[in-house]
Amino acid sequence: MKITKLVVHCSDTPDDRDISAEDIHRWHKERGWDGIGYHKVIKRDGTVENGRPEFWPGAHVKGHNQCSLGVCLIGRNCITSGQLISLGKVIDDWLLKYPDAEVVGHCGLDPGKTCPNFDVPEWWISVKDIRKYSQNGVND
Repeated sequence: MKITKLVVHCSDTPDDRDISAEDIHRWHKERGWDGIGYHKVIKRDGTVENGRPEFWPGAHVKGHNQCSLGVCLIGRNCITSGQLISLGKVIDDWLLKYPDAEVVGHCGLDPGKTCPNFDVPEWWISVKDIRKYSQNGVND
């Protein structure tokens, strides 16, 4: 499986409800799927939980599952700083294995969606810029 996209999602659950990969797995099974559609889940406190193994195509973005990995941030409108830090680490790890993959939000591949409710490519560029400046000794 050639991974060309790393897709960021949100669970679209209330921001005060901290669910787990196990909860999502159960919900997706109830929908008739083989199990959780995401490869990683990031809880409200930044804890990263495993979903599907990477060798198993996801069930998270129609038309792109065979060439992507999916990570789901728990929440809807207010993603925590802990989640964003963990998201950066997950993406860094994936890019070591799949260096040519593009970092996108679900909404970037499905115009009918707003998930994950923030501009993922813009966020990723800003994260890379911050790292570049801090590596060069430029700090605020």
